[in-house]
Amino acid sequence: MKSNSFVLQMFRLLLLFILPMSSFAQQKPDDLKIWFSRPAANWNEALPVGNGTLGAMVFGGIASERLQLNESSVWTGKPEDFVNPQSKAALPEVRKLLFEGKYAEAQKLAQSAMMGDKKTNSSYQTLGDLHIDFSLPEGEVSGYTRDLDLETAVSKVTYQVEDVTFTREVFSSFPANALIIRLTASKAASLSLALKLSRPGNKAKLEASGNELMMSEHVGDGTGVKMVTRVKVLNEGGSLQAAGTSIKVDKANTVVLLLTAATDYRGTNPSVVSANLISLSEGKSFETLKSDHIADYQKYFKRVELDLGTTDAVYFPTDSRITAVQNGNSDPSLIKLYYQFGRYLLISSSRPGGLPANLQGIWADGLTPPWSADYHININIQMNYWPSEITNLSEMHMPFLGFLNELKPDAKKTAKDMYGLKGTVAHFTTDPWHFTETYGQTQWAMWPMGMAWSVQHLWEHYLFTEDRKYLKELAYPLMKDAATFCEQWLVEDPHTGLLVSGPSISPENTFKTKSGAIATMVMGPTMDHMIIRDLLTNTIAAAKVLKRDYSFSRRLQGILKRLSPTKLGKDGRIMEWTEEFEEPEPGHRHISHLFGLYPGKQISYQQNPELLQAARKTLDYRISHGGGHTGWSRAWIINFFARLRDGEAAYQNLSALLQKSTLPNLFDNHPPFQIDGNFGAVAGITEMLMQSHAGEIELLPALPAVWQKGCIHGIVARGGFEINIDWQEGKLWYATITSRLGNPCTLRYDDKVITFPTEKEKSYSFNGSLQSAD
Repeated sequence: MKSNSFVLQMFRLLLLFILPMSSFAQQKPDDLKIWFSRPAANWNEALPVGNGTLGAMVFGGIASERLQLNESSVWTGKPEDFVNPQSKAALPEVRKLLFEGKYAEAQKLAQSAMMGDKKTNSSYQTLGDLHIDFSLPEGEVSGYTRDLDLETAVSKVTYQVEDVTFTREVFSSFPANALIIRLTASKAASLSLALKLSRPGNKAKLEASGNELMMSEHVGDGTGVKMVTRVKVLNEGGSLQAAGTSIKVDKANTVVLLLTAATDYRGTNPSVVSANLISLSEGKSFETLKSDHIADYQKYFKRVELDLGTTDAVYFPTDSRITAVQNGNSDPSLIKLYYQFGRYLLISSSRPGGLPANLQGIWADGLTPPWSADYHININIQMNYWPSEITNLSEMHMPFLGFLNELKPDAKKTAKDMYGLKGTVAHFTTDPWHFTETYGQTQWAMWPMGMAWSVQHLWEHYLFTEDRKYLKELAYPLMKDAATFCEQWLVEDPHTGLLVSGPSISPENTFKTKSGAIATMVMGPTMDHMIIRDLLTNTIAAAKVLKRDYSFSRRLQGILKRLSPTKLGKDGRIMEWTEEFEEPEPGHRHISHLFGLYPGKQISYQQNPELLQAARKTLDYRISHGGGHTGWSRAWIINFFARLRDGEAAYQNLSALLQKSTLPNLFDNHPPFQIDGNFGAVAGITEMLMQSHAGEIELLPALPAVWQKGCIHGIVARGGFEINIDWQEGKLWYATITSRLGNPCTLRYDDKVITFPTEKEKSYSFNGSLQSAD
C-alpha cells in the first residue's frame, strides 16, 4: 500500500498538468487562504465575506462578477400571535393519555388542540445581487486565482489578459458598515465596465443617478422589512455615466465601490441610514478603509493560533485538497484552515448589536432559503455559538444572548396562554419577530425546551467571564424565568412518583409502540430531563453568586431530588424515552439523549465514569445505523467523542465531516448548506485539545495519534483562563495558563492533577509532567 506522502506527490505531479502553470507558480503556500484556480461554478464554490450584518458571496467571474448580497435583517413576516386557544384545556387530557400508554390518541389530540396556526410566513432573504460586467481586451486569460485570506478577511480575484493584470479586492468592513470593492488594472485606462443591482422577483425599485445605484423594496409583498441598498462608484481616471438602471465606467485606472444596506427592522429609515453610511466612507481612501477593516478584524481573529503540521497539499487549490482528503489523504493544515474558517465565519456573521447568526450565518441566496434560514432552537442556533467562548470570541456570543432577552415578552405570554404557567417557554424554532408558540407537526413541534436549553448559554458566558453585572441584569432574570416554567411544568409520574416533563418529544425522532404505531410524544423524554437538570443546577449556582432567591433555590433543589433520573436500557444504552421502544430510525440525526454528555456536563469522567460506558454504547449504536449523515450531526458527534476522551474516534468523525459533508468553499453541507456544522466542528476540535466543563482544565484529553506535533494558543477555559498548549510526539510538551480573573486553577493531564492559586493577569508555565517551567 502506497503511503499518503507518495500519493500526494503523485497528485501534485498530476495537478501540474491540469492547472495553468502560471496559477500554480504564483500561488505560494499559505495555509490560511481558501483559494481556487477558477471562478465559482455555483454558490457552493463562492467565497463569503461579512461584517456581522452585511455579507457577500464572491463568485469571481472573469468577464462578469456576481456578488450575491445579504443583510441580516432582510426578513419577511411580522409579529404574530398564534397560540392554539384549546391548548391549555387539552394539556391534562394529553398527559393522561400518555401516562396510560395511549400514544397515538395523545398525539392526535395534541396535533389538533395544541399546535398553533401560523398564518404569516417568515423567511430570511437575499438582499440581491451586484453585477459587474467587464469589457476586457482580446486575448488569452492566464494566471487566474480567487481567494479568501482568513488573516485579513479580504477576498481577492486576480487574472491576466495579454499584458494587463486585473485585480479585485472585496471585504465587508465593520468600522465602515459597508462592503468595499476595489477594481484595479496594471495598465492605465484599462478598466471599462458596467454595474447594476438586481433582486429575485423583479419587484425591487432600481435607480441610477450620477455615480450612485440604489435598490429598494418592501419585501414579502409588503409583509416584511423595507430595505435599501446603495452603491457609490468612485472612479480614478476615465469617464462615468448613469444610463437607465446601470452605471458605465470607461477607461478608468481604478474603481472603488462602496455598498451599504439598511432596513427598517429597528425602526430607522433605511434610505437615510444607507446614505449616511455612504457619506461616512466616501471621504476616506481605500487604503484607510482597508487598514481600519483589517485592524478591527484581526483583534478578534489573531487571538487563537492552531498548528497541526503541514504537507505539500498547501500548494493546491482548496477544492483539490478536499478531493484528496475524500480519497484518503491526510492534510493537517486543511483542518487548521477549516478551524480558522469557522472562527472567521463567527466573526463575520455575529457582531455585538446585530442579530444572531441564523441557519446560514448571514449568507443565503434567493427568496426561500432552506428552512427559511431561521433560528432553530432545538440545537442549530445553540451549535452556532458552541465555539464562541472557548475560541476567544466571547463578544460574538452577545447577539444570541441579547436575542434571548428579546424573546422574553412573547415567551412569557406563550407560557401563560398555552399552558397556564408562569415563567418563559419557547419551542423548536423562532425568527426575528420573536415568536415562541409552536406550530406544525408534533414530531418536531411539541417540544417546550427551546428556552430552557438556550439559557444554558447565558450561564456559560458567565463561567468564562464572571461578569456579575451581566449576570445580575441579563442572565439570571432569564434563567430564573425559564426555571420557573420548568418548576411548574413538571408533573408527578403516577407509575414512579418521580417528576417528569411532558407532553414532549426527543427532537424530531419517533418510536414504535407495542401496537406497531409510529409515535413521537411521551411523558419524560431523557433530553428534557437533562436540559432541566442543567438549567436548575445553573440557576441555583447563579442565585448563590448573586446571594438572592434562597427559597426559590431550595425549591429547585427539591425538584432536582425528585426529577426522573437518566436510565439505562437492557443493552446498557442510555434510554431516549421512558420505555425501551423500537426505533424506526436507529440512525437518527439527532442524538438528543446524550445532551448530558455534550453540551451538558452531567456525564463526565470526573463525576460518573460509569455513565460514560453507557454513552459510548449509545453513540456507537446510533453511528452503526447511519448516524452522523448530516453535517451538523457529525459535528455534534466529534464533541461527544472528545468528551469520551477518544481522540481516534473524534478524528475519524472529523475526517468524515470533511469527506462527506463539506462543500468546495468549506461550508458545511447538511445537505444543503447549514453553517452550524462549521461551528460545531470548531468546538469539537477545541474540545479534543482542551476541556474545562468538569471543574478542572484538562489538556489534550482526546489527542489523536495523527497529530503527533502541534500547538494551540489562545483558547479559553471556564474560570477565566487563557491556554497555550504545545505538544510533541503525541505528548504534552509545554503549557502556559494566563489567569484573567485570579481564580484558583486545577490542571489535569494524563490523569495527573495539580491545583495552584493564581493572580490576575499573571501567566504560569508547565512542562509535560505538569511541573512548573517558570
